[in-house]
Amino acid sequence: MPKRLPKGGPFLLQGGRVLDPARGWDGVEPIRVAEGRIVEAFSENGPEPVVLDASGWWVLPGPIDLHVHLREPGGEESETVASGLQAAVHGGITAVGAMPNTSPPMDTPGEVRALLARARASGAARVIPCACLTVGRAGTRPADLEALANAGAWAFTDDGATPADPAVFEAALTMAAALGRPVLDHALDPSARGHLHAGRRAAALGLEGIPSEAEFRIVERDVALARKTGGHVHIQHLSTRESVALIREARRAGWPVSGEVTPHHLALCEEDIPGLDSRYKMNPPLRSPADRDALREGVADGTITVLATDHAPHSERAKRRPFPEAPPGVIGLETALGVTHRILVETGLMTPLAWTACWTTGPAEVLRLCPPTLRPGAVGDLVLFDPQREWTVQPERFVSRSRNTPFEGWLLRGKPVLTMVEGCIRFADPVVFDRMRGRR
Repeated sequence: MPKRLPKGGPFLLQGGRVLDPARGWDGVEPIRVAEGRIVEAFSENGPEPVVLDASGWWVLPGPIDLHVHLREPGGEESETVASGLQAAVHGGITAVGAMPNTSPPMDTPGEVRALLARARASGAARVIPCACLTVGRAGTRPADLEALANAGAWAFTDDGATPADPAVFEAALTMAAALGRPVLDHALDPSARGHLHAGRRAAALGLEGIPSEAEFRIVERDVALARKTGGHVHIQHLSTRESVALIREARRAGWPVSGEVTPHHLALCEEDIPGLDSRYKMNPPLRSPADRDALREGVADGTITVLATDHAPHSERAKRRPFPEAPPGVIGLETALGVTHRILVETGLMTPLAWTACWTTGPAEVLRLCPPTLRPGAVGDLVLFDPQREWTVQPERFVSRSRNTPFEGWLLRGKPVLTMVEGCIRFADPVVFDRMRGRR
């Protein structure tokens, strides 16, 4: 057994169940990694590979989390690029879509380049910049989308808000379409005010609620404009059954619309909120059991093609404010695979291959990226996932700087044990050492 992890291989993974949606493959096969890529065979004159027995584990192409808040610059107390990307690899995520609601917001090419430089320095997950849709995220005029794309932005969003003026949204969507970039929309009426879903729980706690209509009316607008312009609109963090129905209809009609759902909206509903506990405060809010069930059905039937965390770290100080004053948002990078495996796979709603697709080919399709795959020639991004590993969510052990999770104390079965990015091991559970042999 190696005394320490080799930095870059070569590696031979044997006996694992390979789940590769890009080529429709679900079966046992060896995976070889060398010089940062998946290879068909090792060089005869190269070094001896490190061999890892992956029996009983799943081998996944590198998962992508399309919706992550890294907070830097401006919110380093809650998260930094380095801590967020380290949390990602610990959670089995190899690439994250970084949201632009930083301070200053990511609405200039310089801010895009600075994010990419911080990500490279982290030595963890890769980052996919999602720059501002409008200048300063103010919703009044489109940002210079072409310059942002040239600097490395793969998508545009004012996440945390949406332009209230449909004409502004249409103009920006038209510009993004010309660049071949999607618009990711926080589909919630900017005039909506409230702290929980406008339902029984908000009434019982005496809090103002956010009605479902505040979301699905914006989804209606977005679908209509996607149809009109041909621009791809991706609806972030869906929460209502009406929104799911709208996206189902749009996709059946062939319009360029997609959607995502978070682990917390799949796992929880308003009835799970224990009281004035701000770890359960998020935007959009947890809605009714019927809404939660519609989200699960939408993922299971292929209407919703993307799972994403909306990882929104906040400091303990901020979350300890009185409920109406506490910021909305929960973290999710280190629990995402475990929670969604429990809700979708263990219950039989999805096959392991279909679940993997929602973390790999689904987000790649939205971003027009090459789909993650374990086919020879592909970049060496992969995760080993132990579907039988039982573990308890303990926020104090998180790598993230924040602890605001509603899943504290949950017993999960299914956990990443190794994450590889560009052929280099970025995270390994101690159990991996017990299964390694070969080059020291």
